Amino acid sequence: MANNELTFGENEFIVSKTDLKGNITYGNSLFIKISGYEENELLNKPHNILRHIDMPALIFTLLWERIRKGEEIFAYVKNKTKQGDFYWVFAHVTASLDASGQMIGFHSVRRRPTQEALSVIKPLYTDLLRIEKTGGVDASRKHLESILAQKGVNYDEFIFSL
Repeated sequence: MANNELTFGENEFIVSKTDLKGNITYGNSLFIKISGYEENELLNKPHNILRHIDMPALIFTLLWERIRKGEEIFAYVKNKTKQGDFYWVFAHVTASLDASGQMIGFHSVRRRPTQEALSVIKPLYTDLLRIEKTGGVDASRKHLESILAQKGVNYDEFIFSL
């Protein structure tokens, strides 16, 4: 496994769309390139094929809770590539709606995170992951909620402060 960190330009965006089950229905050229997969290897596959082992399950739990309710979410995500490398993104995920307002899938636009933000996120995710291994996602959620309460902010305020 290579385990090299990949990056992309400050003014570049990774874009993908999924169906309601999280299967990839579209990826822009940067998404395809950085993932290391061919387009036909990505389409109709679960988006979680890019999930890195270092990601706490809680972050995806929060993401799915929010987007299934039609709410947007911003999150820092470490993804893995086909070759075993990784890349960090600052993701904005929203529901995709049809002309009648029915949810038909999800849309994500990701940009390169700042090193300052990652200096906070990396140790936080390490802690959350450690807690999940012994206490599960509920214990991880309690830990995050405790941190947010200490800071006097909600999740969104915390993320935007980074």
